Amino acid sequence: MKNNISKRLESLDVLRGFDLFCLVALEGIMHPLAHAIDTPWFNSFMWNFTHVDWEGLSPWDLVMPLFMFMSGVSIPFALSHYRGAKEKGVVYRRILKRVVLLWIFGMMCQGNLLGLDPDRIYLYSNTVQTIAVGYLVASLLFLHTGIKTQIGVAVGLLLTFWGCMEFITIDGYGNGNYTPDGNLAEWIDRTVLGRFRDAATLQDGQVVFVPWYRYTWILSSLTFAVTTLTSLFAGHILKDKSRQPIKKFYLLAAIGAALIAAGWLWSFQMPVIKKIWTSTMVLQTSGWCFLLMAVFYWTIDCKGWRKHTEWLKVYGMNSIVAYMLAQCISFSSIDNRIICNVVYRILCCIKAYNISFNFCLLFFIKFYFRYDNSLFSRWKKPPARFTLDEKAMSADIRDYCAMGFDRISTFACFLGEDYEQLYGDFDVAPFARAADNP
Repeated sequence: MKNNISKRLESLDVLRGFDLFCLVALEGIMHPLAHAIDTPWFNSFMWNFTHVDWEGLSPWDLVMPLFMFMSGVSIPFALSHYRGAKEKGVVYRRILKRVVLLWIFGMMCQGNLLGLDPDRIYLYSNTVQTIAVGYLVASLLFLHTGIKTQIGVAVGLLLTFWGCMEFITIDGYGNGNYTPDGNLAEWIDRTVLGRFRDAATLQDGQVVFVPWYRYTWILSSLTFAVTTLTSLFAGHILKDKSRQPIKKFYLLAAIGAALIAAGWLWSFQMPVIKKIWTSTMVLQTSGWCFLLMAVFYWTIDCKGWRKHTEWLKVYGMNSIVAYMLAQCISFSSIDNRIICNVVYRILCCIKAYNISFNFCLLFFIKFYFRYDNSLFSRWKKPPARFTLDEKAMSADIRDYCAMGFDRISTFACFLGEDYEQLYGDFDVAPFARAADNP
């Protein structure tokens, strides 16, 4: 077989870009389209783009685990040269900086950090914070332990979560109860986070929890860490130069199938529930992530089938920025501001306009000039066929975005906007993005 393996693991960037595209663009296309079509067959098809309410998995429930999975795969490539170093202060500071930044970003996205309202700040409520937890555990274990110890820790964390859920009972919660109102993870979050839990409010001196919010974070951090650890094992395999590419592909696929089977068998005793991140859910989603990683690795890095994947690579190499823009900026609001009333009325009659167009355009322009560089790297000079002025263009982008920010109450979230009140005669309420975790 011809060796087409590139120095950089391009499949990782493309898979990460594919995941981000599903999260930040495809979601904004499919749900308005479903609302416009509104037929039974298409509504049934939309199950693939909808989170399961409680027990079970849909393809859309893989978006968040896959995002976390990608962060772990990159650890062996990024931190290997620190393992043998006697002085690890540099890498500790690097890890700590990343964890702190991710935590702040999470609070900006969903914790209302920049709302400047102490009564509405939430500490632990977002995907990038789960990445921070998993990255912290996985990176420290990678630096100081071998793969056998890492596997042992992963198994131990899965069993610890299961044991807590099964055998601990407090105030009527727990003791094998996996219902939304009776599971132990729910009680821990309410007790530890209290008013700082997402969507909780303080009324007459009492913390009130909304009945629709069921995501848990404190106890679930045990299994968040395992999701990242499983991806660390994939990173070990992909970085191993002693293995032939075809053997890496087979091994990734075999592990993926084994994890799915193990999660399915265990699910007869412990249900698969994404909102509390059960151990069975970790096994099944990690298995699917292994399979996706195997397919992307084989097709892109081994076979060299990279045609039409560059745009996904751009997304993937700037994944955190992509996620932050999607979560913190309402591009549909920008559309409402820019598109003239007549055109907007026509498009709203169709009820399927692409609110992601401006978003995708901004991403491409912004990231094109950062291509092949990281988020904090210098701007890359565009090819000669482009004669765009970088400073002028960045100023235009800034001015363009500013046009949509006339009613910002917080940079972190536009979801609190009353779209009916703002644009009642345009009927845009159906296009407001649901406030749910990916």
